[in-house]
Amino acid sequence: MKKALYAGSFDPITNGHLDIINRAARQYDQLVIGVISNPSKMPCFSVDERKEMIREATTHLSNIEVDSFSGLLADYVNTNRFDVVVRGLRAIIDFEYEIQMAQMNARLYKNNVETIFLMTDPRYSFISSNMIKEVHGLGGDISGLVPDRIFEIITQKRRNTSI
Repeated sequence: MKKALYAGSFDPITNGHLDIINRAARQYDQLVIGVISNPSKMPCFSVDERKEMIREATTHLSNIEVDSFSGLLADYVNTNRFDVVVRGLRAIIDFEYEIQMAQMNARLYKNNVETIFLMTDPRYSFISSNMIKEVHGLGGDISGLVPDRIFEIITQKRRNTSI
């Protein structure tokens, strides 16, 4: 049984993330979506809100688990005995950062954990969570770039706070 991890901040989850999740879920027996809690970042959504958004966006997948962690990715991978870490790539700039991270993590993994890179669908290659928040916060249309339910959640949050 192959157990994979797809980790990120998912603040919020986008259709680009969902593209990677759908494709990775078809390739592995179990896919854990790991929401990273990074105290140095100021997320718009709490870890629990992000986990719930991911659960709502992935109800159609039966082999998904949503979890959260803080600290080193390699520590979480080693503790939970993952076989594979899935990383999404949008553009060349992502690759430069991701290859460095993958090589460092490979030194820290205790077992033969593979890092697998999936290119996102070109329709979503320009999307980032930060861009979604910025465009939406300025009144721009983000429909079609996030799942419909996530659009509703972001819109509600914007009404109640400033994101």
